[in-house]
Amino acid sequence: MAQVVLVHGIAQEQLSADSLEATWLPSLAGGIRAAGAAVLADRLWRAASPGDIETRMAFYGDLFIEPGMQGDGTEPPTTAASALADAIAEEWLRRAAVAAPGTADRHAASRAVALLDHQPDGAQGSDNRRRAVAALAGLTWFAPGGMAFAERFVNRSLRQVTRYFTDEGIREAAIGRVLALVGPETRVIVGHSLGSVVAYEAAHQLTAPLQLMLTLGSPLGLRAIIHQRLRPQPPTVPPTVRRWVNITARDDLIAAESDLSTAFGNDSRLKSAVLVDNGAGPHDATHYLTKRVTGAAIIAAFTPGLDHPETAPVLGCRGQHPTMACHAEDHDGDG
Repeated sequence: MAQVVLVHGIAQEQLSADSLEATWLPSLAGGIRAAGAAVLADRLWRAASPGDIETRMAFYGDLFIEPGMQGDGTEPPTTAASALADAIAEEWLRRAAVAAPGTADRHAASRAVALLDHQPDGAQGSDNRRRAVAALAGLTWFAPGGMAFAERFVNRSLRQVTRYFTDEGIREAAIGRVLALVGPETRVIVGHSLGSVVAYEAAHQLTAPLQLMLTLGSPLGLRAIIHQRLRPQPPTVPPTVRRWVNITARDDLIAAESDLSTAFGNDSRLKSAVLVDNGAGPHDATHYLTKRVTGAAIIAAFTPGLDHPETAPVLGCRGQHPTMACHAEDHDGDG
């Protein structure tokens, strides 16, 4: 079983656990190193000896394309899935109208929202979704590779989020992929995007203590859409989780809401509203992983007595966990 379990987000169906680990691990190690724990970073990624930290990706992307299972995009969506997709597309568009990083994007989204709001009673929901998707695809945030790519990304993302919540087979299988990697030695679960939802619901099924649940670019704050569909209800911090850190990029429209505190019972174990700058890739998982605050949270989970990640960095070898054997280059010459 893994000490650190990673859970990917939307639109990863053509990849694998191995390819995602190859991308995520050096990024996560970089965040830990930036927070001042070079030895811990090496144990997680570079080293290959006893005492290393086993880190594994819980891959569920194949559930969306495997023949015989829904989610590959070839079958028509159910009524429930269509209604949820409509709501998410509209919510993303409304958020873009107030929070998109560029003035032109905000104005374009605002115009699209105004058109949606003035649709006559009885207007077809599917037509509204097409309008919302087209408007989203025209935004710079969604379309760095061109509008055609953006529209495919938006539709695929909507399809996967809705399938998770409306297809019980996919939901149970995704959670099972996480739980299959969790054992008594597991200290951290990291979930990005839709993976934060999977991680959250999996954590509610744990019976052993979990030092840290780390959510990145999470849509858990979509109260009228995602929040009310979480299990169990009402949503709370999972009982066995000792600390939950939620990190959001300022320009991440998918994350929707940075502060999850009120939505999850104002529990002192939840440190939310942690904002970072992910530059031109606001929703990119690797941009989240390389951040110092991400590394600091991981350090705290592996350091007894360090209950607050904001107290990191752990400076120098002497500040490391006793099991984090020092490399020679970590000594500063005075013992």
